[in-house]
Amino acid sequence: MNFDLYVITDPDPGRGRTHAEIAEQAITGGADAIQLRDKSCSPGELVRIGRPLREITRRGSALFIINDRLDVALACGADGVHLGQGDMRTDVARQIAPPGFIIGVSVSTVGEAVQAEREGADYIALSPVFSTGSKPDAGPGHGLAVLREIRQNVSVPVIAIGGITRENISEVISAGADGAAVISAVVGAPDITAAARDLKNLIRQCRAEGRP
Repeated sequence: MNFDLYVITDPDPGRGRTHAEIAEQAITGGADAIQLRDKSCSPGELVRIGRPLREITRRGSALFIINDRLDVALACGADGVHLGQGDMRTDVARQIAPPGFIIGVSVSTVGEAVQAEREGADYIALSPVFSTGSKPDAGPGHGLAVLREIRQNVSVPVIAIGGITRENISEVISAGADGAAVISAVVGAPDITAAARDLKNLIRQCRAEGRP
């Protein structure tokens, strides 16, 4: 699993672009994973949107993840689901999901990260690392120190999300993140492909310099 650049297709900052347009352009720019996230849609609408995204991500060799809804993820043939602390328990989702299905979990503390890994999470997402306007309910940023501590206490990949920009993405990777999940930094950019390519290049540069 490659999570270097993980783009969330939230339409609110997307300048009127569809989920499919966002996904196509982000993958062209180098996105390794696409998450479908739209809090305004019903499960049926998410399936309708998600099935074409499944084909787009497959053509682009990117992972396809559905936010929150395991049922939608299974109906779309997605690679996985991303669960929050208020969603289905990871171990329960693991019992339902087919072999090889990816389950990611948002966490805010080291304890939650350790518990998620114990219950079968394939990756952990610290949310938010920095304060962000893309998810108004996310609360204050937890900071790089918490990211480092989580990285030291779990063996699965750790993704950073929240307030990540081209100005701080190198700090995030240097703190131990295996990848960066972004919304506004790519989806809200005038040119999604260029923004994704820029962030991907910064991640590669950071790794080439010997940082994690």
